[in-house]
Amino acid sequence: MNFTVDLQCGRNNYEHRTTEISTSRLIVRRGQPFYLILQPSSDEFLNTDTLILSAETGPKPSTTSGTKIMLEINSFSVSLWRAEAFIKEGRMVVGIHPSPNAKIGRYNLSLLSLQGHQIISYKIGEFILLFNPWCKEDAVFLDSELQCEEYVMNEEGTIFTGTSHCIQQRPWSFGQFEEDIIDICLKVLDNSNKCLKCPERDYIRRNDPIYISRMVTAMVNCCDDRGILEGRWQEPYYGGVCPWNWNGSVAILREWSNHGCQRVQYGQCWVFAAVACTVFRCLGIPTRVVTNFNSAHDTNGNLTIDKVCDEYGNELKGPNDSIWNFHVWVESWMARNDLVAGYDGWQVLDPTPQEKSEGIYCCGPAPVKAIKEGALDMKYDIPFVFAEVNADKVTWIQFSDGSKEKVHVETQHVGKNISTKTCGRPDREDVTDSYKYREGSSQERAIFSEADFRNRRIAQPTKKLLVNVKAEVSINNGSDIQVGITISNCSSATIHCNLNFNAQIMNYNGQPQHRITGKHFDNIVIRGNADEHVVLQVPYSDYADYLENHHLIRLAALATDLVTHTCALDVKDISVINPDVHIQLLGNPVLNRPMKAEIILTNPLSVSLFQCVFTIEGPGLINGMHQTKVREIGPQQTARLQIEFTPMKTGPRKLMVDFDSVKLKDVKGFKNMTVQNY
Repeated sequence: MNFTVDLQCGRNNYEHRTTEISTSRLIVRRGQPFYLILQPSSDEFLNTDTLILSAETGPKPSTTSGTKIMLEINSFSVSLWRAEAFIKEGRMVVGIHPSPNAKIGRYNLSLLSLQGHQIISYKIGEFILLFNPWCKEDAVFLDSELQCEEYVMNEEGTIFTGTSHCIQQRPWSFGQFEEDIIDICLKVLDNSNKCLKCPERDYIRRNDPIYISRMVTAMVNCCDDRGILEGRWQEPYYGGVCPWNWNGSVAILREWSNHGCQRVQYGQCWVFAAVACTVFRCLGIPTRVVTNFNSAHDTNGNLTIDKVCDEYGNELKGPNDSIWNFHVWVESWMARNDLVAGYDGWQVLDPTPQEKSEGIYCCGPAPVKAIKEGALDMKYDIPFVFAEVNADKVTWIQFSDGSKEKVHVETQHVGKNISTKTCGRPDREDVTDSYKYREGSSQERAIFSEADFRNRRIAQPTKKLLVNVKAEVSINNGSDIQVGITISNCSSATIHCNLNFNAQIMNYNGQPQHRITGKHFDNIVIRGNADEHVVLQVPYSDYADYLENHHLIRLAALATDLVTHTCALDVKDISVINPDVHIQLLGNPVLNRPMKAEIILTNPLSVSLFQCVFTIEGPGLINGMHQTKVREIGPQQTARLQIEFTPMKTGPRKLMVDFDSVKLKDVKGFKNMTVQNY
């Protein structure tokens, strides 16, 4: 029996908010009906009493597993899927209501017709089913249209980096609605270890955002599986892309998919988090990128991060605990039906491979509320995230004879300015209060007491010798660093001391990279209850050859009492700020109309820039990444170049530029625009 099918892709996708992905493929959300039109070749075919719809997903679909749905038209279904039909102008209009708890993924849809004693199957077509945050019965339901627009529909974002005293913005294109990304996201699920080991069992669990979120978090890194990204936290980055050069997720996901699911080199925490955000938003799980400043990596679970310096104040590399200047993860919104009531909502998920969870490198979902309340016995990985925002920092001096002295304990250093992009605006929203009670508050003390983690808190003796380092929290790349050191004698007796000062290039993950300068001052005399001041400078020439992509300089001053041999230490982190890449639009952005933009960069350094590369991208504006090379930009010289592009999608769009050279790296610029449809 012949018939034609109209999947109504344009109308259905519009109603299901998936037209940004495609208007030629049927992509719908669970818990919400979609409609098809069947045009039969005979009136006999219009008898709905003899018709059954079949929707199948997975390699071995079955009704018992919920991967094969049999729908009698206009009949109640215990599976919560429903189908209805009516005849209009000789055509059959079929409405299909997927269950709000249906398995997500690719479905084959067929029509079964009872003809005599035979059942004949007719293939209708294929559709993709996604989570639905607009459906109250869906586990990812988010009761805010504004938040759904931001955390599901927005393809552009801002990631916060830098230090707690100098927070910087990094533009990022998530690109979750580029047409091939949905297929890549489903390929990510199909290449997980659990799916490869037993696809039938895996597909059964694809209705659960908790299961999906753990699977995606594991697959974004490649440590245990055919995952997407390989992490690397230090030079060299040969054979791959420096993590700082990525501007968006699309290029990463396409490279992984187009090269046989081989790992993409390289990622660091914000890249892992941003790619995870793209996958989650594409699948329909509301997700946002979150940055924790002064983020602790506590390997032994004792809530203490030990930092060790030598006698000159140089921080020594350590293999275990660390404090990252910033660390980036994501929060996804979902119900936690596996826990006691009260822990629905935002859940921490961290795809950066730090510690294993149930034998694999993933983290979460950990309810943000459970982290704040210290509910450490709940799933998943709450103690680890709790430490990331609450651990103490303890600094030790290690002397040449191997002995150590504890010189400083900071109880309020870790977990600062926890940040995400403000909903509907490019500003920073501080969400620290969601993770922890205010430092020193009665609630904070009660949480630590209940968790039984703070039994080490011991009052420190009053110190007679103090050191304070003063410098600007940020400087422009190419500038000298002006430093003032104050040594204070808090006793009535005169103190004689030595002073060691040093500056180190630091990686953002808390590991020292290069010692760039060191100075020693002998026998400084400080009278009782008085101060002595030392003024010095770290010139640009000291750090010019070592800055690379780290953009962080740590200044340390260590004073040692020549009589008692007690020490005083102070440390300051200085962010080195790159110039901006400026972008000027030459015309108004209109769909399918070519236009130009001018890119402008001024070299702030006193030396020439060589091997200059401008990388330009913008989903909906440019296909892929475009690169333009410039041989040299002289000192203080301004480079200008024009690019031409044709907007392919309407609405808010972001054109992004990354500049790299031998002496100046990771220079970013972006231009927001709204593409009109005329």
